[in-house]
Amino acid sequence: MKTYVVSGAASGIGAATTALLREQGHRVITVDLHDADVTADLSTAAGRNAAVAGVQALTDVVHGVVPCAGIAGLTGVDSALLVSVNYFGALGLVRGLRPQLAAASATGGAAVVLLASNSITGMPGWNAEVAALCLKDDEQGAREAAAKVDSVMVYPSSKAALAWWARREGVTPEWIGAGIRINAVAPGLIETPMTQQLRDDPTFGPFADSYPTALGRPGRPEEVAATICFLLSDASSLVVGVCLFVDGGTDAILHPIAPEGWEIGPLDLT
Repeated sequence: MKTYVVSGAASGIGAATTALLREQGHRVITVDLHDADVTADLSTAAGRNAAVAGVQALTDVVHGVVPCAGIAGLTGVDSALLVSVNYFGALGLVRGLRPQLAAASATGGAAVVLLASNSITGMPGWNAEVAALCLKDDEQGAREAAAKVDSVMVYPSSKAALAWWARREGVTPEWIGAGIRINAVAPGLIETPMTQQLRDDPTFGPFADSYPTALGRPGRPEEVAATICFLLSDASSLVVGVCLFVDGGTDAILHPIAPEGWEIGPLDLT
């Protein structure tokens, strides 16, 4: 039995991942705004610290972290809040639990799986400046830049930043050197409460089901959860710094040769 931490565990992909890990015999410590082992608001530094402290009070060793908590880019959604939850909330949890992840490396290693999105290639024109500021760890700057942009174009920014962070940091001594593998998954349209919110949106609802899929249907949360659990497991021991599209072939249909549209351009990331 291993111990995993899943945020956003009360619904959607987080709930499906929690259920599958428990079905496999593992212990899962859940983090969410409600109905969780640790209740915390990941939109603020204080909330992230509380989440980390809450988990640390329950375990000394963490074999994997899956930050699923996130906000969709919908009409009326605060773009700055979206960035704080989706990017900084996810990484605040991961970084805060690094000592517990490193402790797991003594018994076979640990893993982190971040939640990106195929919107990073499927929605051209999203705001690259926000992503760059995220990667610089400039939360205030990212929030200020995001506040000038509709949340629908900030959502892919937050998700691209997570995918890039996984690739950049996944191969560093701080993470893989400590036996901690970092990867990301990029789901497409998945039947979750967030997807239903999208369908109900007065502006973007008509486009919710417009992306093509090779399967001819939206994905199910348990399908993404199965991929996440694979990336957490020893079976994926050679997979490091990867962003894996889990979207029923949507990205492959839109970009037959290679994913495109998430190049950040000449912005300084140092």
